Amino acid sequence: MSRGGVLGGKTVALALGGGGARGLAHISVLQALDEIGVRPVAMAGTSIGAIIGAAYAAGFSGAELRAHTDAILGNHIALARKLLYARARRRQPLLTRLAHPLLFDGVRFLDAFWPAGMPETFEELEIPMTVVATDFRRRAEAVFSRGALRTAVAGSMAIPGVVRPPKSEVGYLVDGGLVNPLPYDHLAGKADIIVAVNVSGNSGPESETRAPSPFQTIIVASQILMNSISSRMIEEDPPDVLIAPAVHQYLALDLFKTSRIFEAGDACREALRGQLLQAAERLENQRLD
Repeated sequence: MSRGGVLGGKTVALALGGGGARGLAHISVLQALDEIGVRPVAMAGTSIGAIIGAAYAAGFSGAELRAHTDAILGNHIALARKLLYARARRRQPLLTRLAHPLLFDGVRFLDAFWPAGMPETFEELEIPMTVVATDFRRRAEAVFSRGALRTAVAGSMAIPGVVRPPKSEVGYLVDGGLVNPLPYDHLAGKADIIVAVNVSGNSGPESETRAPSPFQTIIVASQILMNSISSRMIEEDPPDVLIAPAVHQYLALDLFKTSRIFEAGDACREALRGQLLQAAERLENQRLD
């Protein structure tokens, strides 16, 4: 949609990073792209970025995703029911259940929280999509762009200790943020301008004085790892446009702080537009030189 539009015909590819509930800010960025008439020609996502990115790639607008999210998270009773539905149901030993009291099934989670009408396969998406997960057996990146959509996304969001690793054709999958939390490298050569939205954050609440709980330690440790990897990637080979909403004070499971996370994403809209125009201008100048 950027053909002949605000970017002078330059195409855009979009990477949405991992970060749990912080990633709800991605929806604000998608709304901003819709408003300026820029539609990505390719997308990549990790964890929450894969969840939201796949829904956008399926044809849901940023505004529709925001309304859908508000409807789910604004109704605490309905949210509790969806979370209960998404619980892993496999018979497990007592000690395992006690060790993982919040273990979810990723596919059931997607069925509960994705908008109705989501396709089953990557091939049915309107925008080509790449999803990054981690192959647990090989301890390496697993990249998906074809086949079963839900399995790939469920693997990409499988936070250790929170979401049960799903089994795919390559084996069991865990959180893609462990290896590639901001997968803009998979968009190289697919568009003129590569945009990456980083929600891994860099620090927690300044007022935090209590010792972290064991569960909080697991979640925050993953965020620390993702931020470290993202920072190194950006330093070594930055994307053309980098958007980083101010969501560092939120935790991965802060689902009841949706409005503030959306506001953090909204605050990036002018920065996104400005950086896109600058990137398009640089490309045009390079063409004329």
